Amino acid sequence: MKPSVTQADYQSLAELRYQIRRFLHFSEQAAHEAGIEPHQHQLMLALKGLPVGTRPRIRELADRLQIQHHSTVELVNRLAAGGYVRRHRMKEDRREVSLSLTKKGEKILRELSLHHQEELRLRGPALIAALLRAISRSKNPSGAEPRPAEVRDLKK
Repeated sequence: MKPSVTQADYQSLAELRYQIRRFLHFSEQAAHEAGIEPHQHQLMLALKGLPVGTRPRIRELADRLQIQHHSTVELVNRLAAGGYVRRHRMKEDRREVSLSLTKKGEKILRELSLHHQEELRLRGPALIAALLRAISRSKNPSGAEPRPAEVRDLKK
């Protein structure tokens, strides 16, 4: 028998989607106000925030952004033309290109990140609450509130 989906399930998922979309809309507007496109901001953030040991190459950024390789190349081209990122040929293999932010890129990313942190301080609790409700409903279809240990585990 297939699990059922209740009206409360739809409401919790819709609220989560709404809260995520609110934050994304804020992020898109902030990027535009800073003079760059939202995808350019996302690429710069992905580049700066790569996990330790991950090489800053097109392939890794395309994966982090979940976009096609050629789309990532185009984003990098536009960011390089604007003076936000720089390409570096690798010494070991001249075919391989590494990427880094320029001082201009670092500055705009820092300003945007501070703005995003403030937005998360203001609106993050509603996003977290919506996420916790959606997760607890998926774990516990009865709709009962998650136990304190479950909430603690979800916040890790």
